[in-house]
Amino acid sequence: MPSPIPVSRLLPKEFYPSIDLGPCSSPLEKHVKDSTLHLPSQGFKARNALKLWSCVIQWKQLRLLHPLGSGGFGSVYKGTYYGKTVAVKKVKKCTKNRLASRQSFWSELNAAHLQHENIVRIVAATTCIPESVENQDNIGTIIMEFAGTATLHHVIYNHAPPLETETCFRFSKDIANGLHFLHSHCIIHLDLKPANVLVTDGNICKIADFGCSQKVDNYNDISPARPQNCHLGGTYTHRAPELLKGENASFKADIYSFGITFWQLMTRGQPYTGDRQAVLYAVVAYDLRPAVTDGVFNETPLGQTCKAFMCRCWNKDPRERPSAKELIGKVETLQDLLTTM
Repeated sequence: MPSPIPVSRLLPKEFYPSIDLGPCSSPLEKHVKDSTLHLPSQGFKARNALKLWSCVIQWKQLRLLHPLGSGGFGSVYKGTYYGKTVAVKKVKKCTKNRLASRQSFWSELNAAHLQHENIVRIVAATTCIPESVENQDNIGTIIMEFAGTATLHHVIYNHAPPLETETCFRFSKDIANGLHFLHSHCIIHLDLKPANVLVTDGNICKIADFGCSQKVDNYNDISPARPQNCHLGGTYTHRAPELLKGENASFKADIYSFGITFWQLMTRGQPYTGDRQAVLYAVVAYDLRPAVTDGVFNETPLGQTCKAFMCRCWNKDPRERPSAKELIGKVETLQDLLTTM
């Protein structure tokens, strides 16, 4: 199904010389004449298939194996592409809000051209889908690297025994590194939480699910204007108070979400209980935050440093929160404190 959003929404202007793009590489790889690098449609070698970002899916090379999960805007499957294991997301029509489901698909592609150890990489995506019964509600398909089936949520709450403090700090640093990379490329995730962080078999955290993300123009702007027609989603327990009040999104909204996620890692607790609307009101009006009276935040230097760090992350004033780059240094300080105990 053709997208209502122009191809310029997917790639920067210098990378779409014509509407007929064909399979193309990451915008990071260009010819000397600044033209888009086109991959041959014939004889496309499997060894390159998962290395380059493409806006065309070679359907004969894609095979779905079994479902991994589903959400409000689609389902994720384990599959193979050119013989390599991948994750495949099918974005479906939302009968209640069709515009939101379409924007969720295009938001997913904000990070399509990026490659980083702590970001789930997109291999290919398209809205041109073969007609079939199983695809009748599918508005877009995204092929991603397969980073495993374990989310940080599962690791936190289903892991026995509890995660060691050193592991919590290492996971936190992975997330901070991923956030810093996204922010340096002017992308705000806007739905950071344990369920949207995958943990690989090698115990590396990768930020996933960019369906709520926003691309902004200025990395240094703390409060960029919200794009027109943007659907601002996210999870209420991790959503910054300024977003709950309807203010513009900024990079610092992700820092707030990081603070809640860090608290979950350290305590294995649920951030809030009770009525959703009551919680939302209390977060905005009374600065409600998860309790920091747990033993992990004791009177030791490490406990107090953890507490101060976390409280700064979820400060009600976005300007008082650290940047993603600062997060990395703060977590490293915690790691150093831990080694001296």
